[in-house]
Amino acid sequence: MNLFDKIFGSTNKDSENSDVPWNSLVHINEIENLVEESYKMPIAVFKHSTRCGISRMVLNSFEKQYGLKKEDAQLYFLDLLRFRDISDALANRFHIRHESPQLLVIKEGQIVHHASHGSINASAIEAFI
Repeated sequence: MNLFDKIFGSTNKDSENSDVPWNSLVHINEIENLVEESYKMPIAVFKHSTRCGISRMVLNSFEKQYGLKKEDAQLYFLDLLRFRDISDALANRFHIRHESPQLLVIKEGQIVHHASHGSINASAIEAFI
């Protein structure tokens, strides 16, 4: 682990120890699948800038707060530096402004909650179960 990773955290989400049931969002065509899934259960997308210390702090806080079971909600992780096109497509699809970090909650095909920076709270997802 280099000094940058020690300060801001690893940029590889898969290698981190987390009990949060993350799914990686890596293909733009997955957006419509998320919309379809949202009719069965709430979908949350955490948009994270892997080079931003604030985004890392918010992500760590979110992971500590998160206590839902995998069957309660589907949680997706979006690495903004690698997949900015997906973030832009989400913003266009749901008519919201891109922010980082940002949490989107999708239910029944619509954004029912979105927050950024210090306003991100894992308990917001629970309100839509």
